[in-house]
Amino acid sequence: MGKKSRVKTQKSGSGASAVVSPKEMMNLISELLQKCSSAAPSAGKEWEEYIQIRGLVEKIRKKQKGMSVVFEGTREDYFPELMSWAQENGASCDGFTIANFGSEGFGLQATRDIKAEELFLWIPRKMLMTVESAQNSVLGSLYSQDRILQAMGNVTLALHLLCERANSASFWLPYIRSLPQEYDTPLYYQQEEVQLLLGTQAVQDVLNQYKNTARQYAYFYKLVQTHPAASKLPLKDSFTFDDYRWSVSSVMTRQNQIPTEDGSRVTLALIPLWDMCNHTNGLITTGYNLEDDRCECVALQDYKENEQIYIFYGTRSNAEFVIHNGFFFQDNSHDRVKIKLGVSKSERLYAMKAEVLARAGIPASCVFALHCNEPPISAQLLAFLRVFCMTEEELKDYLLGDHAINKIFTLGNSEFPVSWENEIKLWTFLETRAALLLKTYKTTSEEDRSMLEKPDLSLHSRVAIQLRLAEKQILEKAWASGRAKRLNFQKKQEEGAPLPRYEESDIALLENTNADAKLPIILRKLEEVEDGQGIQMDEHTHLLNGEKVVYGMDMEANGEPVHNETQEKSVFVCVQNVLS
Repeated sequence: MGKKSRVKTQKSGSGASAVVSPKEMMNLISELLQKCSSAAPSAGKEWEEYIQIRGLVEKIRKKQKGMSVVFEGTREDYFPELMSWAQENGASCDGFTIANFGSEGFGLQATRDIKAEELFLWIPRKMLMTVESAQNSVLGSLYSQDRILQAMGNVTLALHLLCERANSASFWLPYIRSLPQEYDTPLYYQQEEVQLLLGTQAVQDVLNQYKNTARQYAYFYKLVQTHPAASKLPLKDSFTFDDYRWSVSSVMTRQNQIPTEDGSRVTLALIPLWDMCNHTNGLITTGYNLEDDRCECVALQDYKENEQIYIFYGTRSNAEFVIHNGFFFQDNSHDRVKIKLGVSKSERLYAMKAEVLARAGIPASCVFALHCNEPPISAQLLAFLRVFCMTEEELKDYLLGDHAINKIFTLGNSEFPVSWENEIKLWTFLETRAALLLKTYKTTSEEDRSMLEKPDLSLHSRVAIQLRLAEKQILEKAWASGRAKRLNFQKKQEEGAPLPRYEESDIALLENTNADAKLPIILRKLEEVEDGQGIQMDEHTHLLNGEKVVYGMDMEANGEPVHNETQEKSVFVCVQNVLS
């Protein structure tokens, strides 16, 4: 994908710049693994830990200089070979070519007019790099004996990619040569560029990503050097941190879920050629056709000859785009900021609040999101805040009062307040929380805008500041919305306005409207779930051309611990507990 694939031309390395003894390297690797596997740092010490881990990694990288496998020439040199290989193996290649789109990088360019919903691209299974192809490769023996590989498909794909890259006879070499040699994920940021994210909601994920990658590298370096099943792996002679960082970034920016051949479950895959498409707003237009056993993509909109062909990666926040894809999307209508809220177990009314929330299908402790559009809070967050701010009498009413079960339906409905006082409390809480979060940033929005005007900013610095500013803008909007709502409900209370009352007949209204705020909360998929729960994969099944069963796909799907209403999928975050 071009936007996250800016390449620096590199010459092929031939041996390390200095001789490093295996024992010396193993000692450094062991030290890195121990550091990355130690208990999580106390609050406020995360940056200090990152500096220490990064220092060890840089020592290792310095000693491994010149040992990484790279290809001669530029990425662009290998595009003709990629297209020929794809055509020879049954992919469609007649409606587009690969082109450079400047700041967006490489992407697909239409070579003829393409109509919206027209099937213009398909990639057969045999071209895909999957967990199954890894099991059937030189990696298979180690895979069968290592529980980490068996549990983590994305890690398996990363090592599979490295083994095939080192094999001059690999079937996938035309694809692998066409991949970027470097990426713009935070794994490639300089320390001062990462530092620009301090204080943001995204920084912890960035630090975790680096720590997880370093831990995985150290673990697999030792495994490759010592496990009998790894004796024939090409990585045994040369497996650098830069190699692993590259493969991790290749996978996290490209992997997706597809069904297995029998359609009984899903597996992870890299999809050549299709993964050249850049992102824009829209809908998912890619699926997997089990009958023809191929990945298929229909056009998101009409495209004229020479126009760039886009796909929609999914409803992701800009933090997710930056961390897992390496770019900031300026017009992201799905941008949001995570906010973790919970009812304290020491609170006197905890049991009652937890019970009301449970009946609504909401955990007592949960990661929600503040959105960039109106309303800034979802029906689920509205329901949570209403319960969070309930008095004992209000809780009793929703647990034991008349129509208590049916009233649960109204918790996420903005038209049916619990009470004017409850509305004032919840919007005051939101207003206050947003203001407090804004104070945690080291710069103001105005200062960020001024910094973005500097022409000499590095690409990574610019992206970091854009992300920082976008978070603030969402919080500023949430603060303004909370204040306006608070003032509105204070006025209603002062005027003695009658409280809208729920009637059973209103259930029809709730079920038949398209407005998010009116949807009955327990009839909808939960928009945010408790931190640490696994993601529910979005395995849409629908008919294509009236007959063929197709699995809908969202770019780079996997199991991230924290997810929310949009069912977006991020990559490699979930490995944080694998090796601890």
